[in-house]
Amino acid sequence: MSTVVLPQVPARLGRFVLRMFRPHIYATYGLLWVLALEGSAVTLTGTAWRPSAATWVRVVSVVLALLFLRMLDEQKDLEYDRVHHPDRPLVTGAITVAELRGAMAALTLLVAGLNAALSVTAVLLSLAALGYGLFLAALERLSPAVRDRQLLNLAVTYPVQVLLGIYVYGSLAAAGTVAADWRGALLLALCACVFLHFEFARKTAWEAASGARLYSADLGPRRSASVTAGLAAGAVGCQLVLFAPAGPPGLLPCLAVALPLWGTRRFLTRRHGGWPLITAMGFVVMTYLALVVRAVLLP
Repeated sequence: MSTVVLPQVPARLGRFVLRMFRPHIYATYGLLWVLALEGSAVTLTGTAWRPSAATWVRVVSVVLALLFLRMLDEQKDLEYDRVHHPDRPLVTGAITVAELRGAMAALTLLVAGLNAALSVTAVLLSLAALGYGLFLAALERLSPAVRDRQLLNLAVTYPVQVLLGIYVYGSLAAAGTVAADWRGALLLALCACVFLHFEFARKTAWEAASGARLYSADLGPRRSASVTAGLAAGAVGCQLVLFAPAGPPGLLPCLAVALPLWGTRRFLTRRHGGWPLITAMGFVVMTYLALVVRAVLLP
């Protein structure tokens, strides 16, 4: 067994992050998600919104939490990756479990420290998401059904994303920026539909290799496609309820529905291969970016 010299650890972690947590994807997603959620929550109160120092604390906290969860996933999936992804860093030894756990501990302290500047509520809510991730890791070790059944796994793992959304909204409420009401729940449902549309799209295909973790393997391609399209429709429905009273300018984010419409048509007519991921990724980016633009432009 090779010994890793302590000064080498930051470089090894850096290479892990660049490969398994591509900043231009994950950091962009975290940034747009937080700005869209916060901006929409504030403007729905009738108050003009501009990013503040607290906004950037939330953005950094969410991105760091996503990195924490990615490091955790790498450990949870080790046995699966030994068979299906033998080039992954943890499998090849490019990073070790001890190094990942040390980085996760540092991330936890950093997230807690950042949110201490906001409120005790913000600290507790941010740590709740990380704690739920650790609970899931233990649950998957104890329950083969949770680990191996895709839909059950999604049902128990997705709430960690909900908890991150609650952290953003809850920290706003704790600061007195918004008053928690039904619109907050609908905003979180909107974000859930946007994310889950992409999640189902990336695991929906007409063909499934042996052992592949696809929702379409359990539901069948057409039903999985129906769920994928339905989630995009759910996101648009949430926007109509929330933003229609503001008039046509408030409905700018709804235009992003053109992408899942095209993706659905292409998937169902081709009848081979997977869902066109560019449409699902574009739906996430365009929806959140349009929500940010709406929040900035509308009084």
